[in-house]
Formats: sequence, structure tokens, C-alpha cells
Amino acid sequence: MRQKLVRTAALAIIATCAAACGGGGSSSPTSPTSPPSGPVTITVTRQAGAQSFTPNPASVGGQMVVFRNADNVIHRVVLNDGTLDTGNITPGATSAAVRMPNGGANYHCSLHPDMIGAVNPASGRPPPICEGIYC
Repeated sequence: MRQKLVRTAALAIIATCAAACGGGGSSSPTSPTSPPSGPVTITVTRQAGAQSFTPNPASVGGQMVVFRNADNVIHRVVLNDGTLDTGNITPGATSAAVRMPNGGANYHCSLHPDMIGAVNPASGRPPPICEGIYC
């Protein structure tokens, strides 16, 4: 009998605590959110056409990207359509984070126009066809 009384009291305490800790009566569960990941790094490796950037093409459409200059001269990355310009990136430095277009893009180093790169669209398709003087 005493064991039954202790068990009933324990259940009453558990029920009271559960009701008090209910979080305001919200019936919808909350889903955990993952922390935002940092930007993807594209490395400026050297002056060698399509081999000047790694990876190239980069599968980063719609994502935040930084360009890290692993070369020993200044570079400046510009989208071919002119909508993005990193500014000068000194040797060993990294550009500010920039968001790449969802639809992909082609880019080049404005200081060394033979250095070219591409970004695949967010859909995973190949990058847009490069047109113009930087292809």
C-alpha cells in the first residue's frame, strides 16, 4: 500500500512538472535549425586561363563565396556582366564574402583578363555559356 502511495505521488509530481515546463502551451513542435555555414573559398592560383581559379567551375550558384589570393601579385575578380567586383585582393589576402548569382556566372580577373572562371547555377547545371571578350 505504501509503495502504491509513493508511486502515485511520484506520478503526480511528474505530471505537475510536465505541465509547468510545457513552454507556454504551444502545440506545434519546433525543428532545430542548423547554423549557417561559412562562405565557400575559391582560390586564385596563378595566371593560366581557366586554371587560374580552383575550383573551376565552382558549384556555388546562390552561395556566399570568398576569393583567396594564393598568388604573389594583386588580383581583382569581376563578374563578366559587371554586377560584382571584389576590389583588389593582395597576395595572401581574402576578399569580402559575396553572393554568387543563382543562375551561375562567368568571371575574370580585371587586372589579368586571361584569368577566367565560372560558377555553376544553384540547379547544378553547367555554367552559362561564356560570351564576350573574357572567354
